[in-house]
Amino acid sequence: MNIIICGAGRVGYGIAEQLSAERNSVTIVDISADLIQTVTTELDVRGIVGNGSFPSVLQDAGAENADMIIAVTYSDEVNMIACQIAHSLFGTPMKIARVRAQDYLEDRWRDLYSRKNMPIDIIISPEIEIGKAVLRRLNTPGAFDVVPFANGTVQLVGVHIKDECPIVNIPVQQIDQLFPDLKATIVGVSREKQFFVPKHDDQLEIGDDAYFVVESINAHRLFDIVGSIEEKARQIVIIGGGNIGSFVARELEKVTSVRVRVIEKDKARAERTADQLRQTVVLNGDALSVAVQEEAGVGDAQTVLCLTNDDKTNILASIMAKSIGNAQVFSLINDTSFLDMKSSLDIDMIIDPRMTTVSSILTHVRKGRILDVFAIENGLAEVMEGEVLETSPMSGKSLADSAIPDGVAIGAIIRDNVVLKPKPELIIRNRDRIVLSAEKSDLKFVEQLFRVSLDYF
Repeated sequence: MNIIICGAGRVGYGIAEQLSAERNSVTIVDISADLIQTVTTELDVRGIVGNGSFPSVLQDAGAENADMIIAVTYSDEVNMIACQIAHSLFGTPMKIARVRAQDYLEDRWRDLYSRKNMPIDIIISPEIEIGKAVLRRLNTPGAFDVVPFANGTVQLVGVHIKDECPIVNIPVQQIDQLFPDLKATIVGVSREKQFFVPKHDDQLEIGDDAYFVVESINAHRLFDIVGSIEEKARQIVIIGGGNIGSFVARELEKVTSVRVRVIEKDKARAERTADQLRQTVVLNGDALSVAVQEEAGVGDAQTVLCLTNDDKTNILASIMAKSIGNAQVFSLINDTSFLDMKSSLDIDMIIDPRMTTVSSILTHVRKGRILDVFAIENGLAEVMEGEVLETSPMSGKSLADSAIPDGVAIGAIIRDNVVLKPKPELIIRNRDRIVLSAEKSDLKFVEQLFRVSLDYF
């Protein structure tokens, strides 16, 4: 595919890294010559220095022959205009824009993005996506990642394997035999910064991050088996009253048993946040002050969410919260260099907004009948949901006969809203939905599994 990416920041770089590694033809545009120099030096992409909303710049980037434009600059307006120009002047088929300002996203303006007005095919809102990810993790204590698939019928859950986990040093195949009705499958393991799809005789080890695809109604039983059952938080402190913090607080207000307090340093923003919330106490103060954290109730809180726009503030506020109380601490971290320090930081859960946004975009980049995508382990693998059509090479075959490579793990098959556990003899039918994981090297194979040929139409 010929793809233009407007914006060479963290998100744009992440998308370019993923797509160029899959041998797509990628051109990245940014007004910063330094960013373009960095991305073209480190990745196999073409770079253009310029404003992505200028027609001449898009022409130089090859918009006339582009299959897709992905506009993820820091300016909503540049992103939207770039998509409009790509459509009106160059007929670009697929247009994706990152839009942050919530005013653009209100329901009353939903007709704005129709083809007759501003023809943007996909709107990505990072703040809302990140906020939803935070809420899922709060609702599923014991997991460091929780992503629904197949309309919530199954979930991808990431679990850290601790000392007390009773299924360590047991072959994966034997775990399935011990709990045959669990409808949970291990689809990936991260060990010492290496990701792999486990074979039948592989074993979990203490310190592993294990990814399971599990039927949603069995998620709590899975946590009980792996020894990661935790109570849901009832007292929560949110540090940062911006778009993400406000969204999370607003959603938590719907849960009557949860008490929330917000700390916001900027006075004007604190006042706006307080006006938007009905039951949440908003404190105007510096979260790096022990006195402010204590006033907000960090000492008694079960969870502290550090959601400001500044990585260093989030990290330092997290460490301070740990010293004040016994709360589980979540920290939003944008800079990938900080992610490598995860093991040395006393933070329970790190939220990577870049991969959340990249996952949302990859859903629309993948070919064939791939309905949902979530990138894990900094893009080393993806978990996908695909629909099997008559023209799929899997249709009518058993899993054993489908020649699935070692780097792909089938997590679940959903047939008529019933979750089926993958077994070698299971025959795949037309319209089955399959949730699987795939290492980066096998992504093209997965796209072929769910390909749509002309025979289908």
